[in-house]
Amino acid sequence: MNAPIPTPKLNTAGPAIAVQTVRSPGGIEAWLVEEHSLPLIAVDFAFDGGASRDPENAAGSAYLISGLLDEGAGDLDAEAFQGRMADHAISLGFEARRDDFHGYLQTLSTHRDTAFDLLGLALNKPRFDADAVGRVRAQVIAGLQRQARNPEVMCRNALYAAAFPGHPYSRPEKGDIDSVSKLEAPALKALRPTLLDRAGLKVVVVGDISAAELAGRLDALFGDLPRGEARARPAQPLPIQGLGQTHVIDLDVPQTVLRFVAPGLMWDDPDFMTASVLNHILGGSAFTSRLFMEVREKRGLAYGVSSSLMPMRESAMLVGGTATRNDRAAESMKVIREEMLKLAENGPTEHEVEEAKRYIIGSYPLRFDTSPKIAGELLALALRGDTPDFLARRNGLFAAVTLADVKRVAQRLFGKPELLVQAVGKPVALV
Repeated sequence: MNAPIPTPKLNTAGPAIAVQTVRSPGGIEAWLVEEHSLPLIAVDFAFDGGASRDPENAAGSAYLISGLLDEGAGDLDAEAFQGRMADHAISLGFEARRDDFHGYLQTLSTHRDTAFDLLGLALNKPRFDADAVGRVRAQVIAGLQRQARNPEVMCRNALYAAAFPGHPYSRPEKGDIDSVSKLEAPALKALRPTLLDRAGLKVVVVGDISAAELAGRLDALFGDLPRGEARARPAQPLPIQGLGQTHVIDLDVPQTVLRFVAPGLMWDDPDFMTASVLNHILGGSAFTSRLFMEVREKRGLAYGVSSSLMPMRESAMLVGGTATRNDRAAESMKVIREEMLKLAENGPTEHEVEEAKRYIIGSYPLRFDTSPKIAGELLALALRGDTPDFLARRNGLFAAVTLADVKRVAQRLFGKPELLVQAVGKPVALV
């Protein structure tokens, strides 16, 4: 008889990444990871605000601006700007997210001067030429038209609208066809200084560049931007509205798309790590979670089902969803609720907790195998108010989570599993 294979101990060592804090002469701060073995430089940065700063009657403004900053700047029109990027293999772009306005730059270090010059122009001297505004706006509208009858998009947008009525979170990040159609260059130009100010700016640089050189370049990139005023974070998370309700958008499709939300935890909540282990057990694991096993494997209700924690700047949710036959939508939601209640009442097993911790810790190095990934991971830390030493502490914090901890947090989150449910399709007997 073969002896059982011993389970290896958890390796709680964090990634071996040395992060320097660099401060420019003008007081702009960045985190730097020097890596001179490859001739690459990756820059990731974010301004506080993003789509949440869109005027109430102009949803999609930040998203449209994000598509225009590299469509001509300074004395370069769109064609010349894009041509110079292509000639030097420079990747540069922007994205308006719900809570931040994100930008990135990736370049060979031999082309650093051109790359940093182009980024500086895009940030400080975008042109907003009429033809570029018209072309990018038409592209955004075309995308919105394609998504107008997409059940997944319809469900997500309706869910946020129900969860946060009257708040910027209720508006689609890309806006809607009506709002985007009305956006013009003067209003976009006027909004740009509000979106791109230095209050709350976070910058991460990884690659073939020294601290001294970076310090000099930071002022050239960001020094002329408005100083701005720091936005206070709410003392308490914005509550989710509509808990206990189910909303249905009638759409003649063979499957119902289901999305649900429940209160989650903010990044700085002492129970966030434990809640991450709990969510992995509930629906965060692609093939071993309880929802996957109960909804797909045992009952064949859906191809996939998942859940995740979503802490935002002003609120925190546990979100999840699936897609299933119209006549099985009610059963699917019943099973999901039952699994949450089981975790609240009985907790997971010791084996489930240990396997969840093993995966969360063991997969962490995969987030750091390229310079852009390292930059993105560090930027996420900075945005949530953490410090670089979290990299060394993170795995130890997960390893310290106990079964008792997970049971307690399961009771906290799922003890009263009132969900806000949004459905798109023709579900039978769901409400």
